[in-house]
Amino acid sequence: MMDRFEQNLMIPCYDTDVSKLLKPSSFMNYAQEAANLHASVLGFGYDDMMVTRSAWVLSRMHVKFLRHPVWREKVRITTWHKGPERLFYLRDFKLTDEKGETLVAATTSWLVVNIDTRRITREVGLDESGICRDNAIETSCGKVQMPADADRVLSGTHAASYSDLDMNGHVNNAVYLIWAMDVVNPEISMSRPLKEMMINFNHEVKPGDNVLLYTACSEADGEQVCFVEGMIAATEENPERQAFCVKLIF
Repeated sequence: MMDRFEQNLMIPCYDTDVSKLLKPSSFMNYAQEAANLHASVLGFGYDDMMVTRSAWVLSRMHVKFLRHPVWREKVRITTWHKGPERLFYLRDFKLTDEKGETLVAATTSWLVVNIDTRRITREVGLDESGICRDNAIETSCGKVQMPADADRVLSGTHAASYSDLDMNGHVNNAVYLIWAMDVVNPEISMSRPLKEMMINFNHEVKPGDNVLLYTACSEADGEQVCFVEGMIAATEENPERQAFCVKLIF
């Protein structure tokens, strides 16, 4: 059984930014698709999970950008399943250039959720032969929180709509990073490449939800560190809820 999945890609123009560098959200899309393809090979892909009315839900992600690939560059994404860790299942990724040098390293933590009850389940057909224990990043992504003493500023709002949604009917995980990058001061986001990001996905966002985007940025040791927190606005039916929180290092 194949314990690693590899896919060759060439960076298209629509996945790059004003500097012709790969957008961080585009890497997340590449990783999501590679994970889906590999899970299908291992017997717990989308169609397999639907048999038990369950689905993979990305909960946490830690990414290090050692060098952003550029427009037209040929790269290879590699992913492997690392097995369970407490409530989570771990999966790592590497994006490498034609010389085999690592450009991007990432580790992710996933939950399995019953799509009818929205409760966590353990109904996964795991096979030990499909598990690889290697680490792209040594430790799994921890909890990300806006610092208690941060100067938290409301920097934007976004109503979830058609272009934000995936085939499950809620906001796709890469979109949260797009929202976050959009509310960071352009003097930071458009002049410095993102070096590292850690994100927690804490509550699904559905069509029509209004998300309040709060930022808090500071500089330390020559780096810009920005936290972005997305809060689903309160309604008559539901209180305010945290959709995501991300730490960005430029």
